[in-house]
Amino acid sequence: MTIQWFPGHMAKAKREVQEKLKLVDFVIELVDARVPVSSQNPMLQEVLGQKDKLVLLMKKDLADPKVTKEWQNYFAEKGIQAIAINAHESSDIQQIIKEAKALGEKKLERLVKKGIKPRPIRAMIVGIPNVGKSTVINRLVKKKIAKTGDRPGVTTSQQWIKVKKDFELLDTPGILWPKFEDKEVGYKLAAIGTIKDQILHLDDIAVYILKFMKEHYPKQLVERYHIDLEEEEIVAWFDEIGKRRGCLASGGIVDYDKTSEVIIQDLRSSKLGFVSFDWPKEKEELN
Repeated sequence: MTIQWFPGHMAKAKREVQEKLKLVDFVIELVDARVPVSSQNPMLQEVLGQKDKLVLLMKKDLADPKVTKEWQNYFAEKGIQAIAINAHESSDIQQIIKEAKALGEKKLERLVKKGIKPRPIRAMIVGIPNVGKSTVINRLVKKKIAKTGDRPGVTTSQQWIKVKKDFELLDTPGILWPKFEDKEVGYKLAAIGTIKDQILHLDDIAVYILKFMKEHYPKQLVERYHIDLEEEEIVAWFDEIGKRRGCLASGGIVDYDKTSEVIIQDLRSSKLGFVSFDWPKEKEELN
């Protein structure tokens, strides 16, 4: 599977991020806890360079908690603070503010020593579409400022947002990159809903999910679908799942498109349990 695009607003967003980077003290980067590296935009990493960064591992309530902890340790070894977040938990939102202020105050101390007058901490918040950025912003300011939605790429422009009196946040649109060189990354992002479903072959994504679950989470797969993992024909799994879930066409024939949709939605709603697709030990160097 090769997916290529470069919508105009994403190209513009990249330029704007580059231009505004000098105005902020550090960057808050949102990644999906289920795919912390696959949901990092490599093009954006080039733009950010060595800028100080706070990483938010979003949607921790959908990810494998053990793997998420491993990722936090992995980032820490790289000198990057990473915290696991459920945007609907107040304690997690408060932790974002606490860590962001701690990171920003270090920068402000250096500025004061240079004779520059104290000012509010400034951060840029970045991330790929559909990672929960708008939800986090709205929770930080305790009112609806940023648009939210379950479809990728709702935010299309930059805006400055005040978080309390001593913290300013520059929101940016979610930016995807022109092409997924690694098809595995494409499958992972498709599975969790980062890429719009309309441009995908859902049966390919469902097959990827089943194969990944068999390798990494076989018990959860069997508990949900009661399939025989010794059966090597994927179509036999589809037949079993389709029959059990009522995905049938006329004549009692299994509707594979409907079955694919069921598998994908079961994953995204955690009915397949907590699943992480990126594992630290399987990755090479972090960007």
